[in-house]
Amino acid sequence: MTITKLLLLFIFFCSFRLLAQEKIIDGQIANEVDIEGIHILNQSSGYNTVTDDRGRFRIQAKIGDTLFISSIRYQPTQQLIDREITEAGKLEILLKVLVNELDEVVLGHQLSGNIQADIKTIKVVDTLNFDDVGIPGFKGNPQERIVPTWQAVIPTSVNLEAIYKHISGYYAKLKKKRKWEAQQTAVARMINFYTPEFFRESYGVPTDRVYDFLLFCIETTSVRTDFLRENYAGVLDAFKSQGAIYVKRLKAKAE
Repeated sequence: MTITKLLLLFIFFCSFRLLAQEKIIDGQIANEVDIEGIHILNQSSGYNTVTDDRGRFRIQAKIGDTLFISSIRYQPTQQLIDREITEAGKLEILLKVLVNELDEVVLGHQLSGNIQADIKTIKVVDTLNFDDVGIPGFKGNPQERIVPTWQAVIPTSVNLEAIYKHISGYYAKLKKKRKWEAQQTAVARMINFYTPEFFRESYGVPTDRVYDFLLFCIETTSVRTDFLRENYAGVLDAFKSQGAIYVKRLKAKAE
């Protein structure tokens, strides 16, 4: 083996070790309101933490990892860990406030004052209301369909767009995004249903850790499904069993 090849191999080995090396990243949420209890997840390794009352957090990460930042008040955000962040060991994140905006209102034909003439220019569209006819039906905005791999390539046709979305990882990211959106919705509903004080008094979970605790329950039990099905006995059983584990881990971490 030539010296050049040995040098290239050495450089590659050093680069690989640098990329694979995890470091402690000190993070800071730059917002000023409701910055305590924001959930931070390293999607690559599974490490997770929450911010303190000053919006600070610490988490293990390496180059190429992706942090997922989520809370009820702010829009979910992803942060790629690059070389600059790992070398500095610091990260500042500014979150966007989650605001429910009304759809834009578009005015149609202007009225002339002549009732008979105006009536003729107004377009009336009958909308289907599933409740009126007594049958179940979907009323929301349809989501993009994720085409299974086996359907992307069939003898009669090839779905190039679906194949590209599988290869590029688009579908994988879309699945993960939908999973997190569903989990956040469930967490928000459970917090509103039970209140943070309930978890503190019943299971010893600090109020600033309730959001993280519920995500832990959702990841490890069927609590989300039970809550949606109104199986509240199953929900409370999950809270009790996971609450003991969660609080024990918090105490061990504090020590």
